Amino acid sequence: MSVAIDVTDATFEAEVLERSVEKPVVVDLWAAWCGPCRALGPVLERVVAERDGEVVLAKVDVDSNPRAAATFQVQSIPAVYALRNRRVVSGFIGAQPEPAVRAWLAEVAPPPGEVDELVAKGDEASLRKALELEPGNEAAIVALASLLVERGSDGDRDEATQLLAKLPGTPEVRRLLARARVGDEVDGDVTAKLEALLDKVKDDPTARQEYLDLLEVMGPEDPRVNDYRKRLTARLF
Repeated sequence: MSVAIDVTDATFEAEVLERSVEKPVVVDLWAAWCGPCRALGPVLERVVAERDGEVVLAKVDVDSNPRAAATFQVQSIPAVYALRNRRVVSGFIGAQPEPAVRAWLAEVAPPPGEVDELVAKGDEASLRKALELEPGNEAAIVALASLLVERGSDGDRDEATQLLAKLPGTPEVRRLLARARVGDEVDGDVTAKLEALLDKVKDDPTARQEYLDLLEVMGPEDPRVNDYRKRLTARLF
């Protein structure tokens, strides 16, 4: 069974560009009349199949899909390009021997290492092992912190806070940190808590942080958040 997908002008955006945000996509520009293309195609399929779904192979018939081919400004075929995050990161022209193709793919889309495999397992023991091997691994930190926050004891939430403090303040990290600090408080009457904290936010940094954490956990989709942010600004200034 072929591991390749046939891509057309109509499906190029979704099957190549959008998909490359999720995982590397290898684009094979070919034509039925091209002898080197017919030689290279099976090589690409074998090498990509070895990666067990980690890489997508997209085949573009340049005769039937001129718009997709024009995206790469290709002058001759076979032409092969690797895309990640909607951008070309590498490529080559002409048929290549299988070892060379395998080495090229390993360079542009390295296979997952031990840490990646541990993070993919997602259980606490695996995540802790991943952090022993690579203490700053962001994916492992976020995943472990999520488990700890979900478990919810004071000790777990304290550990989650310490872990997340190592990371840049992305929206996901900020929300997890807020959840770790407020614990189960957000599950009760949040409106009443916010109203009670409003009288303290100007002079009490702890109350102000709790107020902000509650808003962070509620999330921007909650219609109350904008109103309470405006009311906080009014109290502070």
